[in-house]
Amino acid sequence: MPFSNLFRRKKSDPEAERRARLLQTGRITEGVVFDVGSDDTGAIRQIYFHYEVSGVEYESSQLLDDAQRGREIEYAPGARVTIRYDPQRPGNSVVV
Repeated sequence: MPFSNLFRRKKSDPEAERRARLLQTGRITEGVVFDVGSDDTGAIRQIYFHYEVSGVEYESSQLLDDAQRGREIEYAPGARVTIRYDPQRPGNSVVV
């Protein structure tokens, strides 16, 4: 390993950091899955959901992580899901 590698910053994954922050500090609300995106094998890979905060309705989508893919039956259309959102920007959310 070259000596200069010791001083390089490790590249961070902004999406992973955003999810971790929301899971740790985000406020909780309930939402509903209204659609899913599947891959060629029919496995659910992406969900589309909506939720309400202070009378304002939000819609968003999320790629499922590995742990969520193991429980993909919980994300079928019509399923109620727990959502964590940023109280400063309620459109910034993640499904738990």
